[in-house]
Amino acid sequence: MARPVNLLYRLYERRLKRELDKSVPVPRHVGVITDGNRRWAKEFGATTADGHRAGAAKIVEFLGWCFEIDVEIVTLYVLSKENLARSAEEVAILIEIISDLVEKIAALDGVGVQLVGDLDILPDDLRARLEAVTTNTNDCGMRVNVAVGYGGRQEIVNAVKSLLRARRGEGTDLETIISELSPEQIGEHLYTKGQPDPDLIIRSSGEQRLSGFLMWQSAYSEFYFCEAYWPDFRRTDFLRAVRDYGLRQRRFGK
Repeated sequence: MARPVNLLYRLYERRLKRELDKSVPVPRHVGVITDGNRRWAKEFGATTADGHRAGAAKIVEFLGWCFEIDVEIVTLYVLSKENLARSAEEVAILIEIISDLVEKIAALDGVGVQLVGDLDILPDDLRARLEAVTTNTNDCGMRVNVAVGYGGRQEIVNAVKSLLRARRGEGTDLETIISELSPEQIGEHLYTKGQPDPDLIIRSSGEQRLSGFLMWQSAYSEFYFCEAYWPDFRRTDFLRAVRDYGLRQRRFGK
């Protein structure tokens, strides 16, 4: 029975792709919360490490799908600040898998890598390997932001601190800083400064929450929640998410 099912999926994918090619607008910036690796592993009797490796392999595949339809920016939520509080054994596994993953992404043709997160809280070996493969994203076909050691609240705190230090360095007094403070100024000190906010945020595994992901930047993003665990996320699911996004009427709060 597997062959007919696979054939149907391929035909459905072609139909979705034709719809996107004709009239459906493609998001410029896609954020993705790659959730469900551990539950996928447990369900299939695999180890936690196997789940994380399957999730990493899916990320590389996912980037190919994004490149295929001309998405310009992808932000991947791969390691939250809270994830670092897991067991020492699992964190060690995550460090190795994420390091290998980012090196693979950096090696992809036409892809530039940027790290977003509080790198100071990362283990030294992980930070060193990640920083070594960070690339110039200005002259690339697709920019990939890898969110590691990331927390949305902490990003905003760090942005405000950076802004205050910069204004103080200019000799600006506190009352002037307060009176002139604006969302645009804070935005200039976020990890994703200079980039457009995400148009579409996808989360796998059936969970319907952001978990602190791009809290500032996602104010007017469209969200798509998929039941599949991340290792099982298919090209069909991605194309369906993009089509769903394209059929929505974005109002940006107006």
